[in-house]
Amino acid sequence: MPAVPTPAVDMTTQPRPVYVIGAGPGGLAAAAALRARGVRAVVVEKSDAVGASWRRHYDRLHLHTTRRLSALPGLAMPRRFGRWVSRDNVVRYLEKYAEFHELELVTGVEVTRIERGPEEEGGWTLHASGGRVLTAAAVVVATGFNHTPRLPDWPGAQSYGGRLLHAADYRNPRPYTGQDVLVVGVGNTGAEIAADLAEGGAARVRLAVRTAPHIMRRSTAGWPAQRSGILVRRLPVRLVDRLGALVAKASVPDLSAYGLPRPATGLYSRVRQGAIPVQDVGLVDAVRAGRVEPVAAVEAFDGAEVVLADGSRITPDAVIAATGYSRRLEGLVGHLGVLDERGRPRAHGSRTCEEAPGLYFTGFSNPISGMFREMALDAERIARAVARRTDGR
Repeated sequence: MPAVPTPAVDMTTQPRPVYVIGAGPGGLAAAAALRARGVRAVVVEKSDAVGASWRRHYDRLHLHTTRRLSALPGLAMPRRFGRWVSRDNVVRYLEKYAEFHELELVTGVEVTRIERGPEEEGGWTLHASGGRVLTAAAVVVATGFNHTPRLPDWPGAQSYGGRLLHAADYRNPRPYTGQDVLVVGVGNTGAEIAADLAEGGAARVRLAVRTAPHIMRRSTAGWPAQRSGILVRRLPVRLVDRLGALVAKASVPDLSAYGLPRPATGLYSRVRQGAIPVQDVGLVDAVRAGRVEPVAAVEAFDGAEVVLADGSRITPDAVIAATGYSRRLEGLVGHLGVLDERGRPRAHGSRTCEEAPGLYFTGFSNPISGMFREMALDAERIARAVARRTDGR
């Protein structure tokens, strides 16, 4: 995507800007797209820098989507970053992106509640840390899919004798050299952390699995899985399920003998339920070599022991819970009627709820076509929708 400079327009005179909450990729993309249309956008970030969540991810992490299909509006990712962009280079890109587009960025301020503005004025009122009250023409909420680590309420966890941590606190395998480690959860994060530990010197690595995942090669014969995800998004679910099964049998070994069977539910059916396929970046080889051992799901803790769903007990030195995140939007917008029963936005991208015109959400889905790509598309759509509203068209 070619770099397109933002217009030389003085937008500081606009009485009520659009406030964008969150300086991750979704928020920065939305702000840049708005600015390109002459709409003043102010990004408010509770941390002290852009890309805060990316800075906290584990060292090994790379985008599972290609560099070319992960660029945000108006600035390509540099070729030197390679096809699969590392965590550190994602952070560098986000820093450069904010600088290139001359985004108005306020850091160290947390927006805690969004309310409708006065009836005669419309718009929105934002309550923020330090007693700040901000008035907005529109609001884009981009606080992130991976906002707050979610740790299951396992019985006995409080008295566990080993080390228990969420995957959000994992950085690299060095602290676990020579240790027996249990990783809980076989999404992309759990699968990659398990492989990282096995390659990095842990004495034993087990992977607790409740529901067997679909596993895909990140790239097959040079064709990235992301492109397949883009192509099949509009196809019937049953058709994609059948295609996915054929591709899996042709490209991924059957790991049933190792305790990781192929799922009974189709790939796209699982995606529609919110379960994204695991892209293999080392797990398959580690399982086949016996360096990662799939075991039953965790049911409880009992002193130094972990009780598994099949009744067996193990005594790992450490348990790393790759058990996902919550969006934590309830305090911010829960009173506005814009969330579903699972706490997710009812409307996304350029669509808004009827009772909340001018309140947009981006980055709260995890599509098989790539999150960065979808946030880039959302940004352009949101900017068009806001420009129409502010221009009265």
